[in-house]
Order: sequence, then C-alpha cells, then structure tokens
Amino acid sequence: MRAILKFGLAVALLSSLSVVSLGQKHLSSAEAKEHFGENVTVCGEVVSARYADSAKGQPTFLNLDKPYPNQVFTIVIWGSNRGKFKNPETDYKEKKICVTGKITAYDGLPEIIADDPKQIRIE
Repeated sequence: MRAILKFGLAVALLSSLSVVSLGQKHLSSAEAKEHFGENVTVCGEVVSARYADSAKGQPTFLNLDKPYPNQVFTIVIWGSNRGKFKNPETDYKEKKICVTGKITAYDGLPEIIADDPKQIRIE
C-alpha cells in the first residue's frame, strides 16, 4: 500500500511539474524588456552573433531580431560553458530559436544567460 501511495505522489508531482513547464510564458524579443527577473521563454531569429574570445569571460552573443548595436534581446553564453554548445555563433545564426531562462539586464537591455544547450531550442 505504501509503495502505491508513493507512486501516486510521484505521478502527481511529475504531472504538476509538466503543467508548470507547459505554462511557461513565451515572449517575443521585443516583449522581453517588460519581464526583467522572470523565468520565461523568449523566441526570435538570430540576426547577429559574435564570439568575443579576447573579451573578459569570452562571451558569445546571440542577438535576436535586431542586430548589434541595435539589439533588443541578447542570449549570452560565457566562455566557461561554450564547449557545451559547439559553435553557437554559427550553429544558431539566421535560425529562429527560443531560449528559456531568467531575464536579466545589461546596460538596460534584456538578456538571458544560457549555461546549457537544453535552454535553446531551434524552431
């Protein structure tokens, strides 16, 4: 009986987690600026990308929908995690993608830091 109860609780927990992930907000890159601090999914086309290998932290920048320096949303992949992504500046360039994570700000512009390739989905 205990095993059945534990199994039932596990199924209920997994079901509630699935509902939460299905309820994840999906935003356009332009809408992201209204959602700082929220965990969301932001979708758009990677129109410019750059690996700044000589910059501190060796970031890779993926700009959605408007290219640098007029970007409206950026995905940042730090050099310490870059190996997990292969060549993100070429793999995602000119592709429609969605990234999931917490929106933070850099110089007032929204960004999500991607630590894991599972955060990014090609549409």
